[in-house]
Amino acid sequence: MHDVLVPLLTGYQPLDVTGPHEVFSVATALLAFGGGSGGYAVRIAAAEPGAVAADSGLGLVATEALPERGPIGTLLVPGGMGVRRAGRDAPEFVEWLRRAAPRAERVVSVCTGAFPLAAAGLLDGLTSTTHWRWAGSLAREYPTVQVRPDAIYLREGRVWTSGGVTAGIDVALALVEADHGPELAQQVARELLVFVRRPGGQSQFAAPAWAPPAQRSSVRAAQDLIHADPSADLRVPELARQVGMSVRHFTREFNRALGQSPAEYVEHVRVDAARRLLESEPVLVTVAAARCGFGSAETMRRAFLRRLGVPPDHYRRHFATQP
Repeated sequence: MHDVLVPLLTGYQPLDVTGPHEVFSVATALLAFGGGSGGYAVRIAAAEPGAVAADSGLGLVATEALPERGPIGTLLVPGGMGVRRAGRDAPEFVEWLRRAAPRAERVVSVCTGAFPLAAAGLLDGLTSTTHWRWAGSLAREYPTVQVRPDAIYLREGRVWTSGGVTAGIDVALALVEADHGPELAQQVARELLVFVRRPGGQSQFAAPAWAPPAQRSSVRAAQDLIHADPSADLRVPELARQVGMSVRHFTREFNRALGQSPAEYVEHVRVDAARRLLESEPVLVTVAAARCGFGSAETMRRAFLRRLGVPPDHYRRHFATQP
């Protein structure tokens, strides 16, 4: 049996624990049903045994104290609002992670469980992910960590990190596949009615994160033009003309103010406009492309794949509020 240790800190997210727990439980049951051996033994630990309150108020029971010695198979750190602040509010938990990690075969974080791992120095120099909402904070607070906000999960050697909440199921399925092969992972996914590999990344679920209005009035005026009518002629020469700047100077100032080119910003705005349209109205993709300034359905499809990792038809099927 492969040992999985889940350390709980007050303020964890329950699904970060129960999602992976169910994956490991179903995998173990399927192995036993097929006459195989092995599987997973999940242990829940905390500073002291007993009930530990989640950030939602739900409690799970830790059956043991955080172990100070002995090998650990998989050290799986769930996220949550309390966990995200562990570097500031729970230094003793971070220190325990620093001591425990060398004893683990692999270290896994779910959602904001990446924050205490980063505080413990376990993500230094690695490419990692977390919930899209907190990816910027992780990058700012721990500049030695390379953060990829769109990834559902990432593996760097023996360290695995995953996105928010239900992404704990995705990374647990990936762990099962690594341990027992793709067939068992597929069987577990079927039992749980989930994708063994979710199409696309976190971006398709994320709310738009716009740059604040630029301080320079000409760049801010260009932003206003873009947001006012994404279907308008928003080519760089036309935008530069409307704000009274040369193309070269406008492009340089726009990049300096917003950290991206005018064309990238326009595509971002148009993709968001198309997302809202596909979510709220039963329109054809060709119609959405025209109304949002893409010119053709193929251009819009390529933009969706770049920004969201999925084509427009897939996005509409999963997020439309209208039948």
